[in-house]
Amino acid sequence: MRKYFGTDGVRGKANEFPMTATFALRLGQAVAKHFTNGSKKIHRIVIGKDTRISGYMFESALVAGITSMGLDAILVGVLPTPAIAYITRGLRADAGVVISASHNSYQDNGIKFFSGDGFKLPDNVELEIEKMTEEMIENGEVPISTERIGKAYRIDTAVGRYVEFAKSTFDKDIDLSGLNLVVDCSNGADYKVGPMAFEELGAKIHVIGNKPDGVNINADCGSVYPEVMCAKVKETGADIGISFDGDGDRVIFADENGEVVDGDIIMGICAKYMKSVGQLNKDTMVATVMSNYGFEKSMEREGITLVRTDVGDRYVMAEMLKNGYNLGGEQSGHIIFSDYNTTGDGLVSAMQLLKVIVKSGKPLSELKKFITLYPQVLINFMVKNKLSLDKLVKTSNEIEAVNKKLEGTGRVLVRYSGTENKLRVMLEGEDINKITDYAEKIGALAVKEIEELS
Repeated sequence: MRKYFGTDGVRGKANEFPMTATFALRLGQAVAKHFTNGSKKIHRIVIGKDTRISGYMFESALVAGITSMGLDAILVGVLPTPAIAYITRGLRADAGVVISASHNSYQDNGIKFFSGDGFKLPDNVELEIEKMTEEMIENGEVPISTERIGKAYRIDTAVGRYVEFAKSTFDKDIDLSGLNLVVDCSNGADYKVGPMAFEELGAKIHVIGNKPDGVNINADCGSVYPEVMCAKVKETGADIGISFDGDGDRVIFADENGEVVDGDIIMGICAKYMKSVGQLNKDTMVATVMSNYGFEKSMEREGITLVRTDVGDRYVMAEMLKNGYNLGGEQSGHIIFSDYNTTGDGLVSAMQLLKVIVKSGKPLSELKKFITLYPQVLINFMVKNKLSLDKLVKTSNEIEAVNKKLEGTGRVLVRYSGTENKLRVMLEGEDINKITDYAEKIGALAVKEIEELS
């Protein structure tokens, strides 16, 4: 059982354990120790971050930890999470580190890692790093002589490298000239690279959320607040809206009418196109248990199989690698095109959907028509403890009863957040009022039962 690592690295409120400078230093030492593994060759770790004010503090702490163990630290500054995966591979570094809390507010921050091949670390490696970190905290010793201390240096080419990479995933026989885009960068990691890539491909853009100040990341902007993008699309008469999250591994669209197009629909449109040109491996895509049931049925009608995994892009990627699939993702906008990158990539995903729009000559509202979604409600409930759902007998009985009522027309999914003390209750069905009532009843019962058992 991992103690500090959640579904997406270590995360918490900045300056509160475990997200303190001291812990970050020890974590940096532990990661450095893991990746050197006694080898004497020169080792390097890439460090990138989003725009949070606490990013500077954690960057310095990680540099101190990594270099104190004899490794070099390569600083690339503010870049999206998928860019760190790409740069880590390109530089043939031992690992990559991202300092970000994704779509959370600026008060939070997090630290997550990529291996040298650009993939997120498996659970067993994170557990090993946790144990090493605790040993470092307890012992406080650094067995490296002065002459073996590592170096830290910045590279200025990372932004240009990633922009060129993202553009390279867009077919060379087309461009974005004539398209009018709204781009919401969430005052986050995409604030430079997103507008740059779209403009260089010829689009006219209206940019919002591109003035980060350290505290406004995800603040009433970005993919968590798609209504901002939608309003701007209507105001400007744009053809398409594109909204990233704080660390750039998610993207949500709006069609020309200002209607939200979520990750399920983005994947569905791209999967249909890829199948039509023989590019969808095994005519199969990977989604999570959160993806809409109606979406699954729509894909079946197109001859596309949908395989489901647990929530988290690492589990989507694991399924893709295991069975050779090349498209997968989440309703939230984490989408993986594994022909191009090793993790969810908002900018690359945007390029793939824009490619379909340009090649088809059809507006987004028309391209999405083949997908019929069931009404869905998702309610988050704050909980004191994440007790095993198996122990919540009353709640489990209620879930079973509701599932029987919805049989064939909907479903219930109850799970804990991987990063916060929240219970997520999701229902799908034909009547939005009924499923909302069911969700509220299940959530309230679970909260009460957790309190009674805690």
